[in-house]
Amino acid sequence: MSASLSEYSNTAFETVRRIQINTSPNAGEVDLSPLIDHAQDFASLDLVSIADILRNAFVYPPHTIYRDVKIAATGFDPAQDLHDNPRFHFPFQHALAPSRPSADAVDDDKLLHTYHHLLCDAVARSTAGMRSPWLLQSGGKDSTSMAIALADVRPDSTCLTYLGGKEEDEVASARFVARQLGLRHEVLVCDPRRAYDRYLAVLPRIPLLSADFAALSYVDLATEVSLEQGDGMIDALGSDQYFGVPLHRQDYILAMLARGLRLPQSIFQSPLVSRSFKLCFALATLQMGEFERYFPGSRFSDVEVDTLFGWTISTCSQRRMETFHADIAAAASAEAVRRISLVVGESAHLAKGMNAAHALSLRLAYPYADPQFRDWIFHHVPSERLIGPGGVNKVLMRQYIGRRFQQLPYVQAKGCFRFDLRGLARQRFDQIYAFAQQTQMLLPGAPHWLETHRNRLDNKYFASKFYLLAMILPWLLSRMHPTTASENVTVDEKVTS
Repeated sequence: MSASLSEYSNTAFETVRRIQINTSPNAGEVDLSPLIDHAQDFASLDLVSIADILRNAFVYPPHTIYRDVKIAATGFDPAQDLHDNPRFHFPFQHALAPSRPSADAVDDDKLLHTYHHLLCDAVARSTAGMRSPWLLQSGGKDSTSMAIALADVRPDSTCLTYLGGKEEDEVASARFVARQLGLRHEVLVCDPRRAYDRYLAVLPRIPLLSADFAALSYVDLATEVSLEQGDGMIDALGSDQYFGVPLHRQDYILAMLARGLRLPQSIFQSPLVSRSFKLCFALATLQMGEFERYFPGSRFSDVEVDTLFGWTISTCSQRRMETFHADIAAAASAEAVRRISLVVGESAHLAKGMNAAHALSLRLAYPYADPQFRDWIFHHVPSERLIGPGGVNKVLMRQYIGRRFQQLPYVQAKGCFRFDLRGLARQRFDQIYAFAQQTQMLLPGAPHWLETHRNRLDNKYFASKFYLLAMILPWLLSRMHPTTASENVTVDEKVTS
């Protein structure tokens, strides 16, 4: 690391003002407008936040990609000073709901009636300002439950399903649900080239940097909604926090494998390992801590991150976990720890929608974060209707769907990728390599990583890391040289106007 860059990272940047914004739908409507006039320059970047994204695909809250901007994500009180000694506490742990009734003390018909009534109210409130709402309909439980309520209160809505790849083909389920409910249904098939061009086109207007593995899908979807004259999107995320996230056999195996080891990267270069996604994934897990293994996808190891930067920065990223240690230590079960990981990772899961909606001037609704609906589920629904025997999740939601649909064509085994990562690597390698060369001041090791892994990107393990660089590098470049990253990109004029 050069002396000048070292000085920059430690002392040279003087914060002119401090900004903190709410990004938790649980605390009300999210407003990113304070960032519109934020200085988009090199000096304001937080290098540790870049390391966060390379390691975990998101920035550890309350930090952001900018040194002087903090976010009040779920678990952080917006009233506290998040710049100095921020305090985290997650209020939706099972142990914090002692007043829940027993299963034999409630009537299922009344429960389902209340569920429908409150969800309809949540949808109506959150979409009140939308003229033409679009539901991002995956075809799974959450979006199916949402579609049922939507058909009652916003039958003018359109359902939009994204086909990211064969592993996540839920189009049949989504189409069946929409048609049965009388809702219009559309499908957008992933085209990595189109999606990436759309990302570059709106990139200067994306306020904060994150690299969720569905972020490109979301930009693709949001652009499509804008082209179709939609003015708002409905996202069915947010219910896991209070319904709970039961662990299964694979989760326990991965927890045992996660040992925080520093393995020589030459292991991944052998033909046997480099061609096997499962072997790479298992070896990568050995290099992670148990908590960070809960975060989805394959990311750069600490050794790789330090090599990309040219100095030891991964430990700075690791230390950011200290903010969450008190809640993790107090967690009563592995499921409780997993629930905290979901909330911490909210910075990625929700940021992809918030960033895309902001960039395209769309409204965004999270009905499952509605306080009345959320608090009723958390406090007044029996625990057995949240997580059932054998780790069955969202029992009440399943019952609600079952009243309308006797059987749904859910996919039996989901994959981990909602975007064609390998296709992106095939179609955009030279472009990303050029971005890497232009951002060497920040990540001097990025060109070499791309050069040495070019022939391994058909393995999703390496393609995932390529994806992270594809998200990060042009965004950084746009802040270093505002017109460079999106040059020579052909997109629909209606998007860029």
